[in-house]
Amino acid sequence: MCPLLLFALCLLVVRAVSHVGEEKKNQERLFLSSLGLSERPRPSGNQQTRRHVPSALWRMFRRSQNSQAQVSDPCTVSEYGVRGNIIRYVQDQGELVSGWSSCQACLEKQLFFNMSVLQPVELLSLAQLEIKFYWQPLISAELLRWPRALSMYLYKVIRPTLKGANPQANRRLVVSQSVWLQPEPTSITLDLTSLAEKWRRPGHNYGLVLELLPLGAHPEELLLFHPGNSLPVEPAFTLPVIQASLVAVSLNPHQCRSRQKRSTVHLPVTPSNVCKARTLYIDFKDVGWQDWIIAPQGYMANYCHGECPFPLSESLNGTNHAILQTLVHSLDPHSTPQPCCVPVRLSPISMLYYDNNDNVVLRHYQDMVVDECGCR
Repeated sequence: MCPLLLFALCLLVVRAVSHVGEEKKNQERLFLSSLGLSERPRPSGNQQTRRHVPSALWRMFRRSQNSQAQVSDPCTVSEYGVRGNIIRYVQDQGELVSGWSSCQACLEKQLFFNMSVLQPVELLSLAQLEIKFYWQPLISAELLRWPRALSMYLYKVIRPTLKGANPQANRRLVVSQSVWLQPEPTSITLDLTSLAEKWRRPGHNYGLVLELLPLGAHPEELLLFHPGNSLPVEPAFTLPVIQASLVAVSLNPHQCRSRQKRSTVHLPVTPSNVCKARTLYIDFKDVGWQDWIIAPQGYMANYCHGECPFPLSESLNGTNHAILQTLVHSLDPHSTPQPCCVPVRLSPISMLYYDNNDNVVLRHYQDMVVDECGCR
């Protein structure tokens, strides 16, 4: 074969492959857009190092998988009693701070939650802060000996603090309360919806500061905290490890419409040319999305296919227009086509996935499963 001809053939093959690849990317982009995602999430690390899925999200996801539990309003999160179809567990990106910076003999921690993960179209319904305190294993004698409670102060930071300036001048107290010392982990939840809404505006999110001080303790009895979490050999009193997360419930109004309660659908498997729902299983591994989708691994999407012959039977769910169209088609098939076989009833699915910030997201998507077809 002529080298020039061979080169031209190779060039055509490369262009064809490139066109197919670009078309695949466009289709992926279009589908992600329909899911309310501007791009394909690319969480960092691997499955073993990523954040653990909160048990509350697993419970909500499994409940949504139960077809009998579907409610008439899919855009209400019943667990929190607010409107929404997206639930995010936003990670705390704050750091531990030296106890000497603003208070002596106390633990101080910065809390920061990136609210830019919410898209502008989303309406924030709830932002609930959850703080968990983990103590080292305690015995009953220690509970009797040391202070039984901690004083907790939570401040919002209203502006950055310059080096050498008093940080207290740039803080405002949000809440103060006591945290009781217990052998098991302790949790505190606070509603920060109005504050989190302000954080969505650029240049308004400077985070929070959490301070802990044991009640009734003398300074010499306390374990001072230093960066690096260096501990003395025999500390007199151990302050807890703190874990914080922000549950953000939001509503995307473009993906929320009223629907009827979903019923269990059993699709027929016998072949037929008549319009009806056919089985179609979409495996997320086939499209290379298994690295960011946690659950489900795939779902039964189904599709509509078949003819709408004259006369239209009641089982074909035809409209008056479709009935008349089939009549005209039977008289003059060349000038008027048959009605189309399309979905007339669809149901939602729920998806658990990681976003680009490794936050765990539970999202409810409507009109993802074809339950019934009809002629239109």
